[in-house]
Amino acid sequence: MLDKWFAAAGAAAWGGVAFRRLLPFLSTGAREKVETLCPAPETVLVAAFPYYAGERPGNLSLYARGEDYHRVLTRRLNTVCDALRRKYPGESFVPAADNSPLPEREAAWLAGIGLRGKNGLLILPPYGTYVFLGTILTGAALDVPERPAAPDCPGCGACRAACPAGALGEGGPDVSRCLSELTQKKGALTEEETARLRVHPLIWGCDFCQRACPYNAAPAHSPLPEFSTSLVDALENSDLEGLTNRTFRDKYGGRAFAWRGPGPLRRNLGLKEE
Repeated sequence: MLDKWFAAAGAAAWGGVAFRRLLPFLSTGAREKVETLCPAPETVLVAAFPYYAGERPGNLSLYARGEDYHRVLTRRLNTVCDALRRKYPGESFVPAADNSPLPEREAAWLAGIGLRGKNGLLILPPYGTYVFLGTILTGAALDVPERPAAPDCPGCGACRAACPAGALGEGGPDVSRCLSELTQKKGALTEEETARLRVHPLIWGCDFCQRACPYNAAPAHSPLPEFSTSLVDALENSDLEGLTNRTFRDKYGGRAFAWRGPGPLRRNLGLKEE
């Protein structure tokens, strides 16, 4: 049944893991937040949704060009939750997509649904790393298949070599150096950060490590319309001119690049003109 429900929701793959197996990846604070969402967590279901829409010019990361994936995945996972609630009345099922204390990538790796990329991303052929992850947290002890944890990718080193900020080391990604994180940073930047953004081709996100991955040489396109139609590939100053925070949200609030407001986008665009 779960296979059928996740397929109907548009997931390219799914798996399940006992919550106890995620405990080593959770801080005390994160565990408390999980237990606030679900007082007696037992099972975490995790699913991957592809988003690649082809090579298109633009200055926004590929993940941010379609509808906001937080909304899309939550909406699609809710269809699975509804089916589960009918089957398990009285149990709670809480969907999330990059907005919960659960370690999604670790859950996906433990559930065995893809390879562990050296850039910290899940690799799911034929979609490569171009997938979003969503979870369903429940207090029900679901009978889900226990798969071996996902193996590491072959470790060719292409993603590490491609990262212009040197954010990918032997110990994994260094978020403090990641250009994707830097494009989203609010407030004042250091001289070094400013210099990095000035030469970075994107104003939101960074696709260098993904584009270099051999598994992304010819990725399959997403069948999901939210990520393949009505795309916003680029923003220019004229697109943001005169927008207040409210009118910006009205115009772009359904996009993943909008959560920080127009400030970082305007700053990043301005750096290209200096």
